[in-house]
Amino acid sequence: MGSLSFEKDFEPSAVTPRGLAPPGLIANGDFGEMKRLKVATPTAPRKNLNVAVTEPGSRNNGPSLDCILMNYIDTLSQRINYHIGYPVNICYEHYASLAPLLQFHLNNCGDPFLQNTVDFHSKDFEVAVLNWFADLWEIEKDQYWGYVTNGGTEGNLHGILVGRELLPTGILYASKDSHYSVAKAAMMYRMDFEMVNTSVHGEMDYSDLKAKLLQNKGKPAIINVTIGTTFKGAVDDLDIILQTLKDCGYTYDQFYIHCDAALNGLIIPFIKNMISFKKPIGSVTISGHKFLGCPMPCGIQITRKSYINNLSRKVEYIASVDATISGSRNGLAPIFLWYSLSSKGQIGLQKDVKRCLDNAKYLKDRLQQAGVSVMLNELSIIVVLERPRDHEFVRRWQLSCVRDMAHVIVMPGITREILDSFINDLLQQRKKWYKDGNVTPPCVAEDIGAQNCACSYHKIDFIIP
Repeated sequence: MGSLSFEKDFEPSAVTPRGLAPPGLIANGDFGEMKRLKVATPTAPRKNLNVAVTEPGSRNNGPSLDCILMNYIDTLSQRINYHIGYPVNICYEHYASLAPLLQFHLNNCGDPFLQNTVDFHSKDFEVAVLNWFADLWEIEKDQYWGYVTNGGTEGNLHGILVGRELLPTGILYASKDSHYSVAKAAMMYRMDFEMVNTSVHGEMDYSDLKAKLLQNKGKPAIINVTIGTTFKGAVDDLDIILQTLKDCGYTYDQFYIHCDAALNGLIIPFIKNMISFKKPIGSVTISGHKFLGCPMPCGIQITRKSYINNLSRKVEYIASVDATISGSRNGLAPIFLWYSLSSKGQIGLQKDVKRCLDNAKYLKDRLQQAGVSVMLNELSIIVVLERPRDHEFVRRWQLSCVRDMAHVIVMPGITREILDSFINDLLQQRKKWYKDGNVTPPCVAEDIGAQNCACSYHKIDFIIP
């Protein structure tokens, strides 16, 4: 591996492009107007801009289009360091280098490995990205098929569709903590669906899986294995699932496994060799805009080449073969992914993984020492904590909340300074919410486990070093 690496070192850092002015705007003489547009530093989440589409002649008394856009850019720039609740890596500095590509329409329609009659595509870059992931997930280049999707959901829809076409009478199994797109796939494809219980940490309950497999022994199994659940970051153990299938008497031709590794697909390989096509799996998908980072949603989907004929259809209109979910596909995304992979390489990604894991543990330890209920799964960068009592606080930090839980996803652009700011703000607000200890914080043992709950009943005396 590493054939795409550049010699130039790449050290990611948090980016706050305040007042960034595209070169074209300066050339058009609009920069002075943009400088005069005052934007107050927001102390709260941004509000809707109430933007409307107007006819050119009706804008005489209002700001120009460029002014409106720069106002929007400045607002987003000021909110970057408060983006900690969702898995998006906004830490990339190559937008200026790739900006000239916006003058072209790049459409990767059809099979990535077949050239179109139209030259405006980026399939060369798409195949380079796919080859990189094929190496990472241990499958030979002549043994796989894949494409750059519009996101993790499309990857799940495609992987499960491949399984359904191979095993038309198969039952789809997925854990209760799996991504919502898995249930969506079952609904869209009208598949029989079995929801498998999970542990309090979010990992699949293998005894429940075994019971359901035995109950449906007469039908093939299509299993969604979640390599990093959406909310808790739990990892379903692929090896245990394969052993469970064997124990239940399922042969290789009676099951199909799709691995949803949306966030962790670029984390797990640098910690533990878990995702591999040397094992009897059918497909793997990740989201490209998450850990790696990309300005537009995208993903990578890889399956076995021998499986894809079940989906392939020759389309004369585009002079190609199509086996994808979407027709027209974003041709910019593969180039951004290729550039990031080439700039960072495996060494750079490994550094990102280590830093994120260390920072996640730092956040978890700080909160635990302060008496906040908190949980961090092994192999995860998702720190789950008790849900803040104030909606404004949740919105300020752009947190994702479920039941009595919230979580912080410690992405590459999240520095310790940002984490310290969040911790200090949270602890200060908790004094108000719980009236300096006179009001008891809620029990979240059912959500994150008794050992992680710091309520008055489950509280543990933590020793601060």
